[in-house]
Amino acid sequence: MNQPPATILVVDDLPANLGLLFDALTHAGHRVLVAESGESALAQLQHETPDLVLLDYMLPGMDGMEVCKRIKARPECVDLPVLFLTAVNELDEKVRALDAGAVDYVTKPIQTPEVLARVRTHLRIARLQRELADELEMRREAEEQLRDSLDQALVVVNPEGRILFATRLAQTLLTRSFPSALPGNLPAELRSLANDRTAKPGQVAPGLSARPLTGGPGEPLVIELQAQTSLGPNALLSLGLTPREAEVLFWLSEGKTNAEIGLILNSARRTVEKHVEHILEKLGVENRAAAIRSALAVLKQAA
Repeated sequence: MNQPPATILVVDDLPANLGLLFDALTHAGHRVLVAESGESALAQLQHETPDLVLLDYMLPGMDGMEVCKRIKARPECVDLPVLFLTAVNELDEKVRALDAGAVDYVTKPIQTPEVLARVRTHLRIARLQRELADELEMRREAEEQLRDSLDQALVVVNPEGRILFATRLAQTLLTRSFPSALPGNLPAELRSLANDRTAKPGQVAPGLSARPLTGGPGEPLVIELQAQTSLGPNALLSLGLTPREAEVLFWLSEGKTNAEIGLILNSARRTVEKHVEHILEKLGVENRAAAIRSALAVLKQAA
């Protein structure tokens, strides 16, 4: 599949260099932006983020090193490939350029075949990095959706008692019943199920029972947890919340912060904050304290 043209910003104070690179890059199928100073380059970045920057090391006024640092300080440019164009041959200066955030450098006088080869290489690396990041994000979202789609409290553990997978509800019950357990490890009270696959189901903590579902010797074991009380996130579904929102509100009522809830539910803090916003909107309240009062009222009634 053909890739769309890459946008390349060329920063150089010499018109001859700008013209040479503009012609070569345009002929190679790229879209080219030009800037004759560091200040001009930074101003252009306010309107558009290119796919790659060719940056002259020796610029008048703000030099290339400072320009590179300022580019990398912009959140949207953290992964932007910057290649220095430099006539400097000292090793220390080249190391400084790389330390400033550049990924490579091209030595002047400019040889267009070398520039084009390095541009192709770093555009390909950047594309592969984006594709990998997108793939990892898709996998994370798929796992999140799987956790949310299962309304049972299921835990998958290996023979050593390490948790391989847990649904949202299972994680909530484990955290509530065994707050001192090490993350990722099956609590000691449940180890008998992992060590003895013939163990009978029964109570493992106040208000919590467990039973093994599947798993032969040496194989992962699936354990189903069951709450023996109506108190919990499900009681908050009556407020018109989704199961995830009910979990977030439940832990808010337990005095947890957004960061702590993110750890409990294995979600990003920003995701938790979005859920809190939706909860406030659905409950018609203005702040967390009011939402917590609503949750406590429902939980008290359920008790």
